[in-house]
Amino acid sequence: MKRVFSGVKPTGHLTLGNYLGAMRRWATADQHESDALFCVVDLHALTVDHDPARVRRLSRQAASLLLASGLDPELCTVFVQSHVDEHARLSYVLECVATDGEMRRMIQYKEKAARERGRGGSVRLSLLTYPVLMAADILAYGTDEVPVGNDQTQHVELARDLAVRFNQRYGHTFVVPRATGPAVAARVMNLQEPTSKMGKSDDVGPGIVYLLDEPDVVRKKIVRAVTDSGRDVVYDREERAGLANLLEILAACTGGDPAELADGYDSYGALKKDTAEAVVEVLRPVRERHGELCADPGYVEGVLREGAEKARAMARPTVDAAYRAIGLLPPVNAAP
Repeated sequence: MKRVFSGVKPTGHLTLGNYLGAMRRWATADQHESDALFCVVDLHALTVDHDPARVRRLSRQAASLLLASGLDPELCTVFVQSHVDEHARLSYVLECVATDGEMRRMIQYKEKAARERGRGGSVRLSLLTYPVLMAADILAYGTDEVPVGNDQTQHVELARDLAVRFNQRYGHTFVVPRATGPAVAARVMNLQEPTSKMGKSDDVGPGIVYLLDEPDVVRKKIVRAVTDSGRDVVYDREERAGLANLLEILAACTGGDPAELADGYDSYGALKKDTAEAVVEVLRPVRERHGELCADPGYVEGVLREGAEKARAMARPTVDAAYRAIGLLPPVNAAP
């Protein structure tokens, strides 16, 4: 059975983009068709200025929402990244294989570094190197496929490059993974800025539908979504980005095709109303299950504890093998 790994970063409240772009597929397909691991990648949240208490709170919330979205700990492994030391252990070894140029070419680094400098802040070294940690997250488990949104495919390509380079230099150690993603709504865009993705780390709320938004809040945000100056409803991602975003969201919620759905509307108002109701219904079971899990925190903690134990047992042999291959002396209490 193929092995799948993916995760969510607790830098903000999870959004409709996270759900339609990744989480729903994890629940409906990946956990049933593969040996799947899903992780709250909390170490990645430390790459920018942050409030420690908020990171802990969002990490717990993210874990609960993963379960609320339909992940079943009987079918997959759900855990928190920092609970498994092998991620950090392997990250440094891979830093010794990666190059400075590779890191600085990462699009997300360029964007986030520019944003930090624009705010007058300093850019942490970890922001530059975190794609290597992401590669360690993936490679430690012998991952075959990484279901991610379009904005993360460059990082999976880095993981592939590092795996190939390590295997060539030090002997075959890692499985070379590949990125996979859904055909529709792989990248849900901000409702107010439809050329930018709906990111959970954004400070502006009106363009972002959060998974825990109340139904009336969801409706209001979608009804107020930016569209275009034209009157006809057509699907054109390049020229009509706002309209295309709504059509893609509706298609992802209903299982339709964006272009075909466009033919059924002669006004923006009707499209927005139907899209809003479709989103409300898609998110309803997630919100309800999340409420149940919040009332039983011991269950979530137990899932994370057992998930970390399973993940640790899976990752340690590969990471130990990488240490031996690259030339590190085994601990004196271990067999050579």
